[in-house]
Amino acid sequence: MRLAALALLFAPFCAQAASLAVCTEASPDGFDVVQYNALTTTNASADVLMNRLVEFDAERGELLPSLARRWEVSADGLTYRFTLRDNVQFHRTDYFTPSRPLQAEDVVFSFRRMLDADHPWHGTAASGYPHAQSMQWPELIRSVEASDPQTVTVTLTKPDATFLATLSMGFASIYSAEYAGQLMSAGTPEKLNSEPIGTGPFVLRRFQRDAMVRYTANAEYFAGAPKVDALIYAITPDANVRLQKLRRGECQVALSPKPQDVQAAQQDSNLKVEQTPAFMTAFVALNSDHPPLDQPKVRQAINLAFDKASYLKAVFEGSATEANGPYPPNTWSYAQELPGYPHDPEKARALLAEAGLAEGFKTRIWTRPSGSVLNPNPSLGAQLLQADLAKVGIQAEIQVVEWGELIRRAKAGEHDLLFMGWAGDNGDPDNFLTPQFACASKASGLNFARFCDQRLDDLIRDGKATGDQARRSELYHQAQRIIQEQALWVPLAHPTASALLRAEVQGYRVSPFGRVDFSQVSMGR
Repeated sequence: MRLAALALLFAPFCAQAASLAVCTEASPDGFDVVQYNALTTTNASADVLMNRLVEFDAERGELLPSLARRWEVSADGLTYRFTLRDNVQFHRTDYFTPSRPLQAEDVVFSFRRMLDADHPWHGTAASGYPHAQSMQWPELIRSVEASDPQTVTVTLTKPDATFLATLSMGFASIYSAEYAGQLMSAGTPEKLNSEPIGTGPFVLRRFQRDAMVRYTANAEYFAGAPKVDALIYAITPDANVRLQKLRRGECQVALSPKPQDVQAAQQDSNLKVEQTPAFMTAFVALNSDHPPLDQPKVRQAINLAFDKASYLKAVFEGSATEANGPYPPNTWSYAQELPGYPHDPEKARALLAEAGLAEGFKTRIWTRPSGSVLNPNPSLGAQLLQADLAKVGIQAEIQVVEWGELIRRAKAGEHDLLFMGWAGDNGDPDNFLTPQFACASKASGLNFARFCDQRLDDLIRDGKATGDQARRSELYHQAQRIIQEQALWVPLAHPTASALLRAEVQGYRVSPFGRVDFSQVSMGR
């Protein structure tokens, strides 16, 4: 009955050539993207509503101007001066009419609310600022100042080779200071999360949790108005249902398909498949705060117990390569010399005995209910891990936790074993290390292994401090060695990012980072 209702809800939009309906796997947590780290939230907020000073072009592998039309970096690497584009307009809605275009004060507001604990807006983010905290921006950025209405100067406390690339991440999106002031004056700052204002290609019109997000095109978009008049996200957790709706024409794009759905779409003349190797890693995080997972030998035993080859075959069906560490193999500092953990149950049992756990122990496996590109079949994957652990004496209870709750509770460190994934945003290897393994990331919640080690933290810090890529690569090889020796993850897979499209959809490209761009998509015939 609910499926039929949704079909009626979306049918009018799908019938129009100027509308685009996208089947997505989960609702966003909200639209104030700085508060969250889930990719589904970035896709629904930063990718369609917002812009950043710079953007990363995955195909060209370089940073490009966005809200900043140019920038200069001082010789000592401490000062960044950004010149903004002229006449960039903020969204006009029934709850906000901007009186001016984008100015430097908007950039200052967007950054200072995350950096300054005394800023009036700092305490309004119920979940804090996980990315800014993980990237250690409050310690890194000395000041953000408006030199004039079109110029922003950012001064760092120390050189950071990753800073410019980090500005392309979703959390570095630029907000309207004027709109923020309106909300604060009205005593409703929480509305920034439900009634957002940006400069992006689409404007939010309606959000119905677990059903739909509706946007309309921003006719004043500085990069040119989108080629469709309306964009609809149809929240469809079940991948099979996403494929069915695509075939019926209720959606024109289906994200995060299962491997078998990709194969089915390739045999359907009405559909087509877009794919690219993903800059992502699927993994099981082992919570090093929870005994006995606080013992390296126990974490190593879990790695040895799991038959990853069988897991890859059953869950990814040939659509992913095996992961031996945090980085995809095409990362420029990938440590190819590290072999990973072979499937060796006998050695796993021996390590458990050395750890004083010859009789095993009980633990919990957390996974999500619906599939994604980084976890196409959550139930099957958890069952395979559970069965392999049982063979070495570890009794693991599977707990299926709704995605939003799973993220929230995992950031609080409540999990034992957690099926998770990470997508790099900008091609820089630090985009895996700092968020997932830095001590500051444990405090912000993104460090799902809950591991804080001074040696590892120093390597991550020193790698960011130098612009010498060879030196950075050497430091990152050492960091990967510590991560593997400590067995902080069970690295699983580097997937292929795919999207299923109706044949008439033109101009959509799959991002290796999991980001989406519908601004240039059109409906051809």
